[in-house]
Amino acid sequence: MANKKHVILLVDDDVDILKFVRYNLEKAGYRVICAEDGEKAIELTKLHLPSLILMDLMMPKMDGIEACERIREIKEIEQPIITFLTSRSEDYSQIAGFSAGGDDYITKPIRPRLLMSKVEALLRRINKSTASDVKNQVDVVVNRQEFYVEIKGQRIVLPKKEFELLELLVNYPGKVFTREQILAKVWGNETIVGERTIDVHIRKLREKLGNDYIRTIKGVGYTFKEN
Repeated sequence: MANKKHVILLVDDDVDILKFVRYNLEKAGYRVICAEDGEKAIELTKLHLPSLILMDLMMPKMDGIEACERIREIKEIEQPIITFLTSRSEDYSQIAGFSAGGDDYITKPIRPRLLMSKVEALLRRINKSTASDVKNQVDVVVNRQEFYVEIKGQRIVLPKKEFELLELLVNYPGKVFTREQILAKVWGNETIVGERTIDVHIRKLREKLGNDYIRTIKGVGYTFKEN
């Protein structure tokens, strides 16, 4: 049964899609808020603090990429999971979405059963135990309960997938994770992504943390440096 505490923000300029997806989500017991452009999505995110945002990529006024980037810059909120709705299957559009801070994507046309399965899988990430608390390696602090990372005393908020990837590496300093292991542990069976997705997320983490923390083991994978 759906957790009715979860608010889902649905963003699409196609009214028929809004009605169709909203009907299926509300039927499952979720509270759904709708917007028809990126600007309104940002406003409603601040107001309703959704757990999950389902957002179209191509919209008037402000597209999904820019809206996602703007939402990720809002420091005073607990960051939602952001999943893009797109009919575009090209790699570049998916990578652009991940680079902007997106966590996942759902392709159109949307099938109700697949949609609900995906939504439930995404929200399970939030429902996982929040007991863990603070993981500290060198000058990087990962706080799972409050969902922030502190680098040399400076607090930053990461998109959910970047956070989970960093947390995995920090929890096992010195251990080398292959791309296959990272996909299994961070993405699981909830979505199908390619290895390039991991490389994009690693690059974004390095941009924010610097190049001293995550090492590339050529031909194998990635590791977080030990104390």
